[in-house]
Amino acid sequence: MFGEKHDLVHEFPEYRDRIHELKMSDAHFARLFDQYHEVEHEVHRIEQGVETPSDDYLESRKRERLHLKDQLLALLRDTGD
Repeated sequence: MFGEKHDLVHEFPEYRDRIHELKMSDAHFARLFDQYHEVEHEVHRIEQGVETPSDDYLESRKRERLHLKDQLLALLRDTGD
């Protein structure tokens, strides 16, 4: 939704503990996590009107956020349970 936050814990509450674990123990996961949150914060600022880039730029950032989220979810699923 417009202006809605998409941080990983809210997106995947069932993986809350696993997210924390991997942030601390897996450098690749931690790097993707940081990239995801950087893009998420940028998209949120744009949607709130704090920044006003082109619509194409916003859409490209949303696609990047989704791509990172998919990668992170795959890692959570592969290393979970």
